[in-house]
Formats: sequence, C-alpha cells, structure tokens
Amino acid sequence: MLYRTVPKTGDTLSILGFGCMRYPSKGRGIDEERTIRQIRYAIDHGVNYFDTAPVYHMGRSEPILAKALSGGYREKVKIATKLPHWLAYERDDLDRILNDQLAALETDHIDYYLIHNLSRGSFEKLQDMGMSEFLDAAKKDGRIRNAGFSFHSNLQAFKEIVDGYGWDFCQIQYNYLDETSQAGTEGLQYAASKGLAVIIMEPLRGGNLAGRIPGTVQAIWDKAPTKRSPAEWALRWIWNHPEVTVVLSGMNEESHIDENIRVAAEALPGSLTPEELGIVNAARDEYKRLMKVGCTGCGYCMPCPFGVDIPGCFARYNTRHLFPDDRTIKFHYIMRHGGLEEAKSNAGLCRGCGKCTKACPQHLAIPTLMKEVAKEMDGMIPIVIPVMKGGMWFMNRFARLKRAVFGGNAHA
Repeated sequence: MLYRTVPKTGDTLSILGFGCMRYPSKGRGIDEERTIRQIRYAIDHGVNYFDTAPVYHMGRSEPILAKALSGGYREKVKIATKLPHWLAYERDDLDRILNDQLAALETDHIDYYLIHNLSRGSFEKLQDMGMSEFLDAAKKDGRIRNAGFSFHSNLQAFKEIVDGYGWDFCQIQYNYLDETSQAGTEGLQYAASKGLAVIIMEPLRGGNLAGRIPGTVQAIWDKAPTKRSPAEWALRWIWNHPEVTVVLSGMNEESHIDENIRVAAEALPGSLTPEELGIVNAARDEYKRLMKVGCTGCGYCMPCPFGVDIPGCFARYNTRHLFPDDRTIKFHYIMRHGGLEEAKSNAGLCRGCGKCTKACPQHLAIPTLMKEVAKEMDGMIPIVIPVMKGGMWFMNRFARLKRAVFGGNAHA
C-alpha cells in the first residue's frame, strides 16, 4: 500500500480509502458479517481511511463500521464522517449531531470530519449559524481532529469555500470525465496550493466507468499495449495527480478490494507514460462523443437570469444517457437542482431568453435543449422535494424531542 501525507498535520493516509456507502447486501438489508470481514481485510492489507456518513444505508453505515473496528481495529485507522447540515437549524444542532455520531461510531473522536455537500448558499447559512466557531471548538476539545467539507457545486463556489475557513482537507468528485466539472482539475490544484489534503470521491462515476462499458470505449482499452481493467485505468489516472491524497472506492466485492489494493501498491504520482495518458484521453473523448449534449462545462452561459444551472443540468442529463441503467442519476439531479438546500436551478426554470445561446462557444441551442432536459428530468421534483423536506423536518423535531425527554446525547 502506498501512502500520502496530509500537508497540515503530517498524517500518512493510504492512497486507497474505503467508502462505506455501498456495503454488500443480503436480502433487503446489509450483509453485516461480510461487510465486517471486508473492512477488516482491507485494514489488514494497509487501508487506513474509512469514509461514512449518517445518511448512508439509512443511518446504518456508521454503527456497522463501529462494529467492524472493534477488537483493536479502531486504533489502526482514521474515520471520516459527515455532518448533515440540512438537519441543523441552530448552533446547538451542530453539537448534537456530532455527539450523536460519536456515539454511533463508538469513539471519542472523529479523525476527519466533513460538512456534507457544501454549496455557496449552505456555506453562508452555516457561517451565520456559527459553523466556524463550532468546528474550532470541536477541534479544541478533541471531538474532531481535522475539519473539511465535501462538494458538488461549481468552481467559483469551491474557491470561495476553500478561502472561507481554515480547512484541513476537502472531498471532491473527480475522474477523467470530470476534469472541468464541479471543482475539477483547477479546483484540485487550488485546494492543494492552499495546503488542503484532497480526498477524491466518485473515481468511477458510481461504478459506471467500470461496469457496463460502451463498446467503442472498451475497444480503446482493448487496444492498449498494457492490459488493465477499466477500473484500474480510471484509478491510476487519478493517482497520477500528486495533488490527490486519498481516492475513495465503494468496494463491496472481494475481487474489487483485491484489485484496488494491488493497484494502490503501484500507482505513484506521475507514473503514467504520455502514451498511457493518451489512451485515457481517447476513452474520455469517446465518452464525450457519445454524450447527448456537447456541453463542455465552460460556464460562459452563466449566470442564467432565471436561475438555471445550465452546465450542471446538462452534465446530469448527459450522464443519464451515458449510463441508462443507473437509477440514482435522476435522483441526484432532483436533489441538486430541485431546491432542497437552496434556490432551484432545474431546467424547467428556463424562459428561452436566448442570452446563454449568444454566449455559448459551442453554439448550442440551449433553450431548446433545456426543454428536452426538463421533460426528462424535472417531472418528480414537485413530489420528491416536499417529501424530503417533510422528512428532514420530522427528523429534526424527533431529535429535539429525544433530547428534551432523555437529555444530553442519550440514544433511546
């Protein structure tokens, strides 16, 4: 196993991190015995970074990780988990949520604590709530060791958030299809230049870059002189960047764990040859050729006067057509653009003013395309978002009632 160093602390982290969002299933639930066996196997083979969150597996990810880390394994690893800020309405909620997570994880500290899925709007809301003071206090009293955030918005917002607090690390989506999406390569380099460790999520686009591969893309991999699986090509491409600290993989098959551990023992930064990088670029270009809309994500069309996140809507629409078997893509679109955390930015807000068309270097008929995106992607927003908001309200009220009845951080 190769390791990289966290700039601000000197921690050495395995370049392969274990993502706890996709535990193996058994029937309609989680196969706990197999999950625990997989986690301990990974630790025994050098993995020391484990990433979870309260929302993963409907609240069961953290407690199962705690079980796996019993018997001396906790001392061998760093735990990363996330604060679901949408459940916080006041400063006390931040402390309550953290303390509940410490109890769920059966630990007295969290090594890497992230604010989950920050955007410009949620960052401003949390700052007004006292987020910076909360993080400072939690670090001082030892409940957390490192403060960070995960991110799925645009580059400008990313830079503002990086500069808005003394973060130790951040977590971004990054792979060879997302060089210019979300934070992208520029964001990766910007965070690293500020001394932040950078954790990578979605290296395989939710498994799509390693699962059902389009035939024309597979042909590119097949012609490569060095034979590697699509997953290995994708992981090596990310680890080739020296700014990357850890790459998370949602491993739930023993063969995947073995393959990833093997590659993580070899993938030094700068180890891909120019010819190998050319092969990955060819695969990327073929994926982009197959995309429904030729949007490059440049952002010249923004801001939209009616609030549409034009590049974001196109990116998820393209992903929907590249990977039609992935049922989570439309849900992610609804969560990101439907108005759950901040103002709506979905395609249906387009009023056809044409300002974006004049600015587009690709000369895309954006208003016409937005109608197609809205028709396919927007339909469930009026149903899903109210249900989600109602659920969050109920969870927050339940947490407050539990605290009032049982006091402190009691788990009843």
